[in-house]
Amino acid sequence: MAININNLQNTSQVKNDKVDQGAQRQQATVQQNATQQATLQGAAQRQDSVSITPQAKQFTKLQEKANAASGVDQEKVDKIKQAIAEGKYKVNVEQLARRIMQFEGDLFNKE
Repeated sequence: MAININNLQNTSQVKNDKVDQGAQRQQATVQQNATQQATLQGAAQRQDSVSITPQAKQFTKLQEKANAASGVDQEKVDKIKQAIAEGKYKVNVEQLARRIMQFEGDLFNKE
């Protein structure tokens, strides 16, 4: 009975190749897992943020000021009251009549 020595060496080499391929697959899996873990850690470290522009801040302040205002120029009202009390307030009759007619015309056109 003859022993084929070449065949024994080929079998060993095939087994070694399979072991090497398995080790390579395992190493690739470990690297992939490490990459995924690093990506998840990077995502966990990032946080969402919002920044408000100076124009938006100024708009908010102006809006608050407008909401707090009554819409009445109190200084002007006080001047007119004082002029009436002193008898110095003069009514422009023609302008008053024109404005009354305009106001009534606007009311009529709305209906």
